[in-house]
Amino acid sequence: MPDHTSASPLVSAEWLRDAFERPDVVVLDASWHMPATRRDGATEFELGHIPGAAFFSIDGIADPDSTLPHMVPTAEAFAAAVGALGVGAGDHVVCYATEGIGTAPRAWWMFRLFGHERVSVLDGGLPAWTAGGGTLDKGPARPRPRAFQATFNPARIRDLAAVRANLEAATELVVDARSAGRFAGTETEPRPGLRGGHIPESVNLPYQTLLDGPRMLAPEVLRARLEAAGVAGDRPPVFTCGSGVSACTLALGLTLTGRDDWAVYDGSWSEWGGREDVPVTS
Repeated sequence: MPDHTSASPLVSAEWLRDAFERPDVVVLDASWHMPATRRDGATEFELGHIPGAAFFSIDGIADPDSTLPHMVPTAEAFAAAVGALGVGAGDHVVCYATEGIGTAPRAWWMFRLFGHERVSVLDGGLPAWTAGGGTLDKGPARPRPRAFQATFNPARIRDLAAVRANLEAATELVVDARSAGRFAGTETEPRPGLRGGHIPESVNLPYQTLLDGPRMLAPEVLRARLEAAGVAGDRPPVFTCGSGVSACTLALGLTLTGRDDWAVYDGSWSEWGGREDVPVTS
């Protein structure tokens, strides 16, 4: 029987089927795609989604005044946005993506950032749901708005100033989820205008390293791969990537090993690589 009293960071499609009729379970499609793919998560949501789900827009639930991609909004704006999606203060939120784990960890992290701990990622995402016989609905979501209260947790996020200060303090380990080529500066950045390379003294752990196809690896394998990259417990990690999305997959992976002493650099390489006043190593 599924555990209805706590929210594991990761739940299976079987768990979701068993919990599907619970009034406190809210399902959100958090699919997002790089602009160059010319795919739109909201459009694809209407073509097929888990029944009763709403669409969590990573680009929409963001700071409208920032020039950087999908930076986190204020607590008030987040509460209003997810409340409109039908999420209440005591609900268990299950985030999924159309291509497995995908971008769902970004939504998972945002809920945790704003104080909501009852949140999980659907392991295997939409493919796991349909493979197990789950049906799909089409058309727009019709959520019933709920009251949601957000409390910002600064321990879960780092900004440019904090990451710059860490260059000298070295109290945290910056872990980059981008590909090895982007980290080394030998692969062209997908966003124009960004330098190649990485934050000095950071280490590279491509987010795909923690995946087994559309699913997360087992905790013991996650632990081994994280430790091999240098995430061994002596310094809390700060996860970064291109724009703060795939970094959250590393955060999810570390959480599944039992460690919770991490943060995400929200601006990531879109911020750091786009500036001339910070150092870059390649």
